[in-house]
Amino acid sequence: MSGGAWVLGVDSGGSGLRIALGAVPGGAGASAAGDPGGVRAVGSVEFGEPVRTGAGGIDAGHLLERLVPAAEGLLRRAGADGPTAEAGLAAVAVGAAGMTTLGDDLRATLPDALRRSLGAGRLALAADAVTAYAGALGQRPGAVVAAGTGLIAVGTDLSGGWRRADGWGHLLGDCGGGAWIGRAGLEAALRAHDGRRGGSAALLARVEAVFGPPASLPGRLYPRTDRAAVLASFAPEVARCATAGDPVAAGILARAARHVAEAVSAVCPPGADREVALAGGLFRMGDPLLVPLRAELAEHLPHARTVAAAGDPLDGALAVAAALATGTLRLPREPGMLETITLLPATRT
Repeated sequence: MSGGAWVLGVDSGGSGLRIALGAVPGGAGASAAGDPGGVRAVGSVEFGEPVRTGAGGIDAGHLLERLVPAAEGLLRRAGADGPTAEAGLAAVAVGAAGMTTLGDDLRATLPDALRRSLGAGRLALAADAVTAYAGALGQRPGAVVAAGTGLIAVGTDLSGGWRRADGWGHLLGDCGGGAWIGRAGLEAALRAHDGRRGGSAALLARVEAVFGPPASLPGRLYPRTDRAAVLASFAPEVARCATAGDPVAAGILARAARHVAEAVSAVCPPGADREVALAGGLFRMGDPLLVPLRAELAEHLPHARTVAAAGDPLDGALAVAAALATGTLRLPREPGMLETITLLPATRT
């Protein structure tokens, strides 16, 4: 690998699929820190619809239908800028929402498929929270809360395994995430529609503007396989109403902040001045969520230090792939969280 290598990062979440090709310079040790700066991204592809999830979990076939042609196109377009595309991929890292509980089809199908189709030498299968961690903190100890459509918090001191909290999906948890906020906002709107206590006329007006008649919501929502993403799409409306002074919307975001802080405090490793990074698109809603969240974090983790995420989960997937390719991956391996596979020969490590 003295001339460098290609690596591929994949971020599969509740709102879509992103794929990026990266170039790793040098050889072993070139990415010793394992941070997002250890690999140079040279191209990416984005799909606005999430990978399907069925009775068998995350649909590996649906992922491969998108991943393989996208990766081949990225390799062709980038071939003149570094190692030849014909050499294949040194490593692929796939970070997927639901990997822990819904990743059996990916584990069974991806290794051989990626070896045959893309010449991949090594594969990392990770929960999206792990790639969010790698993008935010690299390989330093601390905690990361990844909040988008869903929500999960993970932490590690690097010497043991992963601590995780929540990430149970929009039906059982993901408390404080985008789908949780959106659902709470829709419920408050329907309470106003019915004349029940706890309703919000402001949120009801936004439901009517975005979705149409409130009575149409069950038919619009329940049959959809991407209903978590649909719920999360209403979260920005809750933030707008909170900014405009609606107390019900502000209360929803205050409760969301409390959930986030509780999840982070459950996983942050002990020690003074631990870093806590906030990762994910949910935090782009700004002060309506961040102001109460900072107050909750100060109460729950007074000795921790909140830092900006250095990169996002796609950056983290590239960083994991680069570290795997150069033999410098120090993040804990743990079934369901981060598993690495050498594809030639195919053995799990």
